Amino acid sequence: MAGVSLKCGDCGALLKSVEEAQEHAELTSHSNFAESTEAVLNLVCTTCSKPCRSKTESDLHTKRTGHTEFVDKTMETVKPISLEAPKAAAMEIDNIDGSSGSGDASEVEMVVPGVDKNILEELEGMGFPKARATRALHYSGNASLEAAVNWVVEHENDPDVDEMPKVPANSNSGPPKPALTPEEVKIKAQELRERARKKKEEEEKRMEREREKERIRIGKELLEAKRIEEDNERKRIILLRKAEKEEERRAREKIRQKVEEDKAERRRKLGLPAEDPAAAKPSVPVVEEKKVNSSLPIRPATKTEKMRECLRSLKQAHKEDDAKVKRAFQTLLTYMGNVAKNPDEEKFRKIRLTNQTFQERVGSLRGGIEFMELCGFEKMEGGEFLFLPRDKIDPAVINSAGTELNSAINNPFFGVL
Repeated sequence: MAGVSLKCGDCGALLKSVEEAQEHAELTSHSNFAESTEAVLNLVCTTCSKPCRSKTESDLHTKRTGHTEFVDKTMETVKPISLEAPKAAAMEIDNIDGSSGSGDASEVEMVVPGVDKNILEELEGMGFPKARATRALHYSGNASLEAAVNWVVEHENDPDVDEMPKVPANSNSGPPKPALTPEEVKIKAQELRERARKKKEEEEKRMEREREKERIRIGKELLEAKRIEEDNERKRIILLRKAEKEEERRAREKIRQKVEEDKAERRRKLGLPAEDPAAAKPSVPVVEEKKVNSSLPIRPATKTEKMRECLRSLKQAHKEDDAKVKRAFQTLLTYMGNVAKNPDEEKFRKIRLTNQTFQERVGSLRGGIEFMELCGFEKMEGGEFLFLPRDKIDPAVINSAGTELNSAINNPFFGVL
């Protein structure tokens, strides 16, 4: 099979003709070429009809333009490669031999296409290489500076973007289109900058909207996670309380059984008959029972009961202002919580009585300071401070105070009777 391309032995590039091989050699200094039966790939974009000579070039085109549909026209354009020398070289040989060389008349001379010199100078002034600027003007049809710049942006990753374009000599005819005036150039440049600025602003707004949506989504997920965690914590506390009550019931039952066993053992050692559970207890004269009962000491109120009575008195004294009472209970609960969580921090155990916030919430209410004294706080420095010494912190008392305060806050019937 005849060769259909020339393959560069140095870089593996496939070239369609001898002219392309010469241009490749001038640009790369490669000189090792061989005839190949592998056709040069010709992928044509169905959207803009741009030909791509490699899969890499088509991928770059897709990345720049978003066009993804290509038609493989390799076999339609393949033809045997001609290894004859270009026309210029053939003419030199003919001149040496003194012959006309009519057999080489079919060779076409390739030259740099004519472009608008003024636009070319403007592009070079903008920093583009001459070859790239010439290529952009040629393929954009010498239309305008804007068209040339757009072509450069779209093809900046083409492998041959900096190669000087070549066209047949007989096709390089006709004057280039007139150049833009300096005023038109300024207007076009301003339009390009304005268009780029608007595009950037739109992209920034879109990204900001996306970021805001993401923030809202994350916020909702965090709230949902917090709600689930709180529900699980409530369920855990309920189960823990049930378990504690069940454990307490079993403990009481165990103690009762132990007492019964000890009583039965004592009766057995004394030689007494076993006690009949159904038997009635011996009656005791009423007068004697009264005397015995009257001689028993009265059980003093516990500290927890005193706390409950103190809170009940506070609510009764200010029953016309429920919000004020609830705020006082919540403030006291905060004090107790701070002491329980940070017993070593003195700032949570020392309160200035003249503090305006303390006076408004607790100090000015009947029973507020009394409740704190029941929790262990003491007046010091001439009654200026309430202070709870570290060695006098009783966790059981603090926990009982928190329990009573929670009951006072959450029970709507607390202190009503």
